[in-house]
Amino acid sequence: MKLLLLIGDSAVGKMTVGQALAKITELRLFHNHMTIEPVIEIFGEFNGHVTKRLRDVIFEEFVKSDNYGMIFTIMWAFDMQSDWDYFEYVCGLFEAQGGEIYAAELVAPQSVRLERNRTENRLKYKASKRDIEASEGRLLRDNENHRLESLPGELSFENYIKIDTTNLSAEETAQKIRDEFGL
Repeated sequence: MKLLLLIGDSAVGKMTVGQALAKITELRLFHNHMTIEPVIEIFGEFNGHVTKRLRDVIFEEFVKSDNYGMIFTIMWAFDMQSDWDYFEYVCGLFEAQGGEIYAAELVAPQSVRLERNRTENRLKYKASKRDIEASEGRLLRDNENHRLESLPGELSFENYIKIDTTNLSAEETAQKIRDEFGL
């Protein structure tokens, strides 16, 4: 079983690249808003504890399945130990079942990501982003408060690639990831 972590800052294209990658591989897509949006709908606000519990159940059950693998998209605040711990936990679930871990980090300048924050595909699957002003405010605050791009050599995954998506389509980026890892 394979776990592909598709990490990057807000609106860099994680979900869209994940959708394209799922089409050309046998990997199943689990983008972070698949748990965020229902929790917001039910509770009326973001609840990180409930979101994490839902994700944990999905990971725990997925590793017991016969699926080829999963694409998991999420932001990683490299300045927060809790994020490092969470990724270690998730990877550990897959590794305990003999799984292989891959990491693709997507990057793009803030100006590009602010444009992408308004795309039709993003708004279709992420209701919490439809208030553009609020969504842009969160994007900017996250960038002010956290380091959301790894430093050179910081990530020690055996299978790792960093891709600047500024001038690449989701399909081109997905192809690069598939080819790099032989998925």
